[in-house]
Amino acid sequence: MQIAYFKSAKKLITGNGAVSTLKDELSRLGVKRPAVITDKGVSRSGGLSLVTDQLQPNSFLVYDDIPPEPEISVIENCVAELRGKDVDGIIAVGGGSAMDSAKVLAVSMGHNGKISALFGENNVSSRDIPLIAIPTTAGTGSEVTNIAILSDPEDQLKKGIVSEYLLPDVAIVAAEMTVSCPANVTAASGIDALVHALEAYLSVNASAITDALAIKAVTMIYPALPKAFANGKDLEARENMATGSLLAGLAFGNAGVGAVHALAYPLGGRYHLSHGMSNAVMLPHVMKANAEVSRERFVDIASAMKLEIQGHSTEDIVAQVLDAIEKICRDVEIPATLKHFGIPEQDIQTLAVEASKVTRLLRNNPRKLTVDEIEEIYRQAF
Repeated sequence: MQIAYFKSAKKLITGNGAVSTLKDELSRLGVKRPAVITDKGVSRSGGLSLVTDQLQPNSFLVYDDIPPEPEISVIENCVAELRGKDVDGIIAVGGGSAMDSAKVLAVSMGHNGKISALFGENNVSSRDIPLIAIPTTAGTGSEVTNIAILSDPEDQLKKGIVSEYLLPDVAIVAAEMTVSCPANVTAASGIDALVHALEAYLSVNASAITDALAIKAVTMIYPALPKAFANGKDLEARENMATGSLLAGLAFGNAGVGAVHALAYPLGGRYHLSHGMSNAVMLPHVMKANAEVSRERFVDIASAMKLEIQGHSTEDIVAQVLDAIEKICRDVEIPATLKHFGIPEQDIQTLAVEASKVTRLLRNNPRKLTVDEIEEIYRQAF
């Protein structure tokens, strides 16, 4: 067994009502004037009050200008806004965009160089203030990973910052924070969580620990997502999604993700397609390509999904897993094709070249893909 390291937020607090622990955690960390980093959707939904009601009046700031798929300039603007205001802690409240932005902000408050210099692995030297992450979607797992993704408009590509300084001090995962999540976001973020679990399980870096987390995540997410999509107030489904997403985040935060994410990055960077939706559209096609080298693992996935297997061969089981993935994407109304989003067919070759450069992720994939093979996957998705 190869040596494996396990990374996570320093403290995990989960379960219905978990957000009520925020006040005690701020006190423990010595935070007296936090900045709450979120987006307009969360701010307008009323869910933010579950957080701000626990804070001392006039002792916190709310910055809710985080857009979907944030660019580098978003963090630069936020740093400029908060510097000089005695902020001594960051509370991230939202989906992946808000949490990733807050993570980069937390390390940027004491960083005087360009944020673009942080892209890549281990280019962050410190973080001076505490960071608490409270997700409002069940999807990204960003609350427990050492990764933050931003869009680089110059290269028209999403890029990652990877550093253990991005790991939050506390992750509070509470189903009540996800109840106001719109159905379309529930769908895209939920499929994203499923992608995390599946890619972690197929990763060349998988370990016994990440396997257990990934498979358990699949058993929770696969039946719960259609229920949470159909009825956002179904707290049992929301709880299973929140916990399943957390488990998937822990799995992929250590085993890594692969070609689904690598092929999704150019779609977000070039066409501003959301991260969850990009992953969801590419998932069935990349899984089909990976099935050729991961058949036995597909048998485990079928078991986790509790599929009623028709036929006994491994090929039969693989086919039924692929059908099940297609079905859940359609059940939560994920569009089936890139064409649906207005992506020009003539751009596919360029997309393939751009995706082939995302070697940080492609090296985790069980099947090594050439540029031509990546292009063919895009064409199947078109």
